[in-house]
Amino acid sequence: MDILIFFISFLAAFLFSLGGVGAAIILIPILVSLGIPISTAKPVGLFYNTVSLAGASINNIRNKRLDFKAGIPIIVFSFLFAILGAWVSKFIPARIILFLFIGFLLFSGIMFLLHKKKASDQYRTDNPYVSLSLIGGFAGLLSGMLGIGGGGIISPLMLMLGYNPKKITAITAFVVPFSSFSGFLTYWAMGNVNWRILVIASVAGVLGASLGTIFMHKKLNHNTVKKILALILLVMAVKLMFKAF
Repeated sequence: MDILIFFISFLAAFLFSLGGVGAAIILIPILVSLGIPISTAKPVGLFYNTVSLAGASINNIRNKRLDFKAGIPIIVFSFLFAILGAWVSKFIPARIILFLFIGFLLFSGIMFLLHKKKASDQYRTDNPYVSLSLIGGFAGLLSGMLGIGGGGIISPLMLMLGYNPKKITAITAFVVPFSSFSGFLTYWAMGNVNWRILVIASVAGVLGASLGTIFMHKKLNHNTVKKILALILLVMAVKLMFKAF
């Protein structure tokens, strides 16, 4: 079981780091299917997001790929609203939240596919702090409610603002650990954490995400990254549909 969890965690982190998105949304249902209670799987998934994408962010920072000015307002508001989302989740039917999220993921994935490629000099370079803060707050709220990272929300909204897809992946990989960690702390306070599973999944996540980030920046162009983001979002939606029905 431990070897299986390590392999699944590594593969999920590698694939999802290509789009700068946390893999908890896939890891959590897999852990549940293996017989692990959802109350235990959620904090594991959130901490897994935290350490796996933290490793990817370190790689981005070292190679000067990260725009801190665009990332900071998203971090602050996603961190705060993830705590609120985790608390509010106790009062809102999970099925309602799930269907709303499925609809958003489908819309976002299709938007990525239909979004026209721009020349490198046409991507946005300024930082509209109000819009970025609203994105962070919305992503953090859903992140806390669902027990996942907010990368699937942040990425398409930043693309709508006109940012470069590769810049988006670096920013989301930087933001998601903060919102995930605040959500993890809240769920930990409300339940139990299986530290053995958490450590196994997290170590595998760091290795997988670090390799995925290196591969993405060295081997993939902007258009390919955009398609990967779309595929990830649509896979998320389909996975959640199976869970909902």
